[in-house]
Amino acid sequence: MNRLLLNKIILVLSTLSALTGIGFLFWILATLSYKGIVSIHWDTFTKDLVEGGIRNLLVGQFTMALIATAVAVPVGMMAGIYLREYGHGSRLASIIRNLSDVMMSAPSIVIGVFVYALLVDPFGGYNGWAGAVALAIMMIPIIISTTDNMLALVPQELREAGIALGGSKHKIILQIVIRAAKVGIMTGVLLSFARIIGETAPLLFTSANNQFFTMDMSEQFPSLTVSIYNLATYPDEASRELAWAASFILTVIVLCINLLGRFVIRNKK
Repeated sequence: MNRLLLNKIILVLSTLSALTGIGFLFWILATLSYKGIVSIHWDTFTKDLVEGGIRNLLVGQFTMALIATAVAVPVGMMAGIYLREYGHGSRLASIIRNLSDVMMSAPSIVIGVFVYALLVDPFGGYNGWAGAVALAIMMIPIIISTTDNMLALVPQELREAGIALGGSKHKIILQIVIRAAKVGIMTGVLLSFARIIGETAPLLFTSANNQFFTMDMSEQFPSLTVSIYNLATYPDEASRELAWAASFILTVIVLCINLLGRFVIRNKK
């Protein structure tokens, strides 16, 4: 009887905790949607920040994120392949795997300070390349972990079948193992992209922001997240409305990327 009562109490408390968390989430999303939607106008997408729009901010944010992805994906995948296919069980692989796990939990602002000391301060100013490097550093451990875990799910029999057919190790990895794990790896890339597209802290120390449209990565580069932070602190109502609009648009972008990742997994299943 006491166990049944205790079970019911725990069930009620767990349910209330879940409802409380979901309630706060919907409260935030409802407030963001209401204030964001009413603040969106056609000029929001067609004008730059200096004119009251976010066109240059969207282009700048995606440019840095795509460059970071182009760097992080091959590096992260090759590291994950080494951990699972070449260094499996070795001491070096264990060290790299542990360091990757530590990097995944490292605060993003620490990464921003590191890149600032490496690529901003020595070159005398903020620049877009530093922002892309900071985002890439955040992506790499996620892709390493995803690749490592997805390759571990590939049956060993597939590798043995490739060996029996006379395939070399690198051909077996590229043509059999990677193909079998490509959906999981792709999902990890999408989720890591969704994470960095909404990062603010590392960009505060690296790319900063630019109110004008530019594709010159050697100078201060437009950033949507940094602009949201700045606009929210301005005293005028127009800037705060633009911050709400930009926040809502960024939330929709992140949501769509996450839904795409889930759709890829579900479609594969």
